[in-house]
Amino acid sequence: MEIGKVIGNVWATKKDEGLGGQKLLVIDIMKRSRQEDESFIVAADIIGAGVGDLVLVCRGNPARMVVGDGKTPVDAAVIGIIDSLDIQESENNNGGVQYGHQ
Repeated sequence: MEIGKVIGNVWATKKDEGLGGQKLLVIDIMKRSRQEDESFIVAADIIGAGVGDLVLVCRGNPARMVVGDGKTPVDAAVIGIIDSLDIQESENNNGGVQYGHQ
């Protein structure tokens, strides 16, 4: 699982029929340090998250299983909304956790 922040929504009028009825969100995945080659991900939302929420995201086959019958064409799914997050700072983590795009 990964932690991310919902930064937007995706609307697609033409898509695979397996995505019918799926709410799609744009997620900025949390990273330990900023990297230039990072990109946003799109995840199917089965929980009801919204812009600004911190969320738990799974990818790959677990995402397909959570969203549907294992054949749904998704590679990421929001599986939880985080109420609180406590990250212990250390001298070795170079300034703490950051989001990929700020």
